[in-house]
Amino acid sequence: AKFAPALDAVGTEIVGARRRGKYLLFDLDPGADDGPLRELVVHLGMTGRLAVHEPSSALVLDDPATEPHLRAWWRLDDDRVLTFHDIRRFGRIHVVDRGDYRDIPTLHTLGPEPWDPDFSGKHLAAFVKRSDRRLKTILLAQRAVAGVGNIYADEALWDARINPATRRLSRPRADKLVVAIRRALESGLAHGGTTLRDYVDSDGEQGDNQHELTCYGRGGEPCLRCGEKLRTRVIDARTTTWCPTCQAR
Repeated sequence: AKFAPALDAVGTEIVGARRRGKYLLFDLDPGADDGPLRELVVHLGMTGRLAVHEPSSALVLDDPATEPHLRAWWRLDDDRVLTFHDIRRFGRIHVVDRGDYRDIPTLHTLGPEPWDPDFSGKHLAAFVKRSDRRLKTILLAQRAVAGVGNIYADEALWDARINPATRRLSRPRADKLVVAIRRALESGLAHGGTTLRDYVDSDGEQGDNQHELTCYGRGGEPCLRCGEKLRTRVIDARTTTWCPTCQAR
C-alpha cells in the first residue's frame, strides 16, 4: 500500500526531472488524457535506488523471492523498466499535482538549497537564534537548509570548528559553517557519493568520498588537524563525531 501512488504515474510521460533537498521530482505529462499536470516525487530514504533496466535484463518483476527489495516498477514505452529498490524500506513515492506538496510535510517545509543565495550566514545565525535545539539537530531537520545529512553535517561542523551540540551561533561562525557545508557537499559530489554499506549511483557504481572523510565515522581515531582523539556521542538519536579540542565550543 505504501507505493500505491506509483500507479498514478502509469500512462504519463516524464518530461522533466530535478532535485529538491533529498527529493527527486519528475514532471509528468498526462498526454492525450488532458488531465492535470502532476509530479512523481521520490525520496530514496537511506538505501533506495532508482535504475533503468534494458529489455534483455535478467530482472524478475513478479517474483518477490528473486527481487525481495523491489518496491515499485514501471515499464517504459521502449520496453525498458524503471525500478525502485529499497533494502531498508525508508523510501517514499508520491504522485501529486505539480508543485502541491501539502501532503508531503518534509518537502513542503524545506529550507533553501545549500547553494541558494538565500542560504547565508545571516540566515543560518538567525535561524539558530530562534531555536532552542542543538546545531547538529537543526542542520538535519532540513528547515534551515535542505539536503544536509548526518555524514555531511559532521564533516562541515568539523571543518568549521563548531561543536555539534551548541545552541548558539554567531554571525562570523555561521558564515564559516555555510562555506564548510558547501565544501563538504562539493566533496561528496566530486567523489561520486559516500559508500559505507549499500550506496551506489544510478549506474550501480560505488562512491569514493568515504576515503575523503575527515570526521564522520572516525570516533576514537586521531583528529587530522590537532591529533586529539575524536569522540562519538548520540545527539537527538543521531550518532555524531567531533573533536573535543578543535570543536570545544
